[in-house]
Amino acid sequence: METQLGQTLIRMIKGDITVQETEAIVNAANSGLMGGGGVDGAIHRAGGPQILAECKEIRARQGMLPPGQAVITTGGRLKARYVIHTVGPVWAGGGKGEDETLRSAYHSCLSLARERGIRSISFPSVSTGIYHFPVDRAARIALREVKDFVSGQPGFAEVRFVLFSDQVLREFEAAWQEITGKAAK
Repeated sequence: METQLGQTLIRMIKGDITVQETEAIVNAANSGLMGGGGVDGAIHRAGGPQILAECKEIRARQGMLPPGQAVITTGGRLKARYVIHTVGPVWAGGGKGEDETLRSAYHSCLSLARERGIRSISFPSVSTGIYHFPVDRAARIALREVKDFVSGQPGFAEVRFVLFSDQVLREFEAAWQEITGKAAK
């Protein structure tokens, strides 16, 4: 599915985030920034040791990365020039600020990309894997934040959501239709 939002192309696809050719990809990292499972492990494996070395430098300089925040490294061997690492919330039933933390994670990534002059970015579905955030809820939060951000601060040519299954893609398409009133194309 793709649609134009002002000057920004919003695209949702099923695929592998490690092979995207956007300027930056987003890593759903853990607070330690040392790699892990899921998207995090895949990005570290595909990007090679340079990403981990830069993450170690960031960790030595500032400590653990709090949920809702983001940092940036180069892309190592990836097609993307940069990796923006963010930590989403672990789902605890919805009463511990998880929605706001997830919104903050997306906002932090977009802000960091904008500060660096990055014009195209690919996101995974942050926190919906091993952190168990409900996909439908996460999709609405992610898409609202992207819609609000690019509407208020133009500069992105493309924001892409690279989703790991047909079911997650359908959830994102349904959320987009709910938010905008526009059916997926």
